[in-house]
Amino acid sequence: MPSDAVLYQAAALCLTYPDDDFRARLPLLREAAPQLREFADHAALTPAEELAAHYVQVFDSGNRRILYLSRWHDGDTRRRGMSLARVEDLYRAHGLEFTGEELPDFLPAVLEFTSRTGDLDLLAEHREALARLRCHLADFGTPYASVLDAVCATLPAGS
Repeated sequence: MPSDAVLYQAAALCLTYPDDDFRARLPLLREAAPQLREFADHAALTPAEELAAHYVQVFDSGNRRILYLSRWHDGDTRRRGMSLARVEDLYRAHGLEFTGEELPDFLPAVLEFTSRTGDLDLLAEHREALARLRCHLADFGTPYASVLDAVCATLPAGS
């Protein structure tokens, strides 16, 4: 288990749709992952409807802030299907079966996988995409940028 396992799990929660379960976990998230306190405090102080609307505005509008990692590299090409299958194979190789409603390359799913297995390969492989996403979030002026700041700070330097 990597030393950043709690951070990855907490970041996964931060990057999912802010439903009632999300709001209930904010106090624990704030204490467990100090790197995410700024975001957790923002989320706790923002009315639920406003936070949900902001999430949709940030992540459901175009490709510049998309949470599907293979889209950053493969776009909507056939190659993307192969990338998704490879991610599912990696999950299976670690004894995990992907059963989420989202695709297996959904960043919160990849963060949860990394938290549970300690395998940084997917995050490291998509380091450039994560950095670009972080920049787009910062340019948009959303507190979600601080979540990507924390995740990107844990990744090994590129080769």
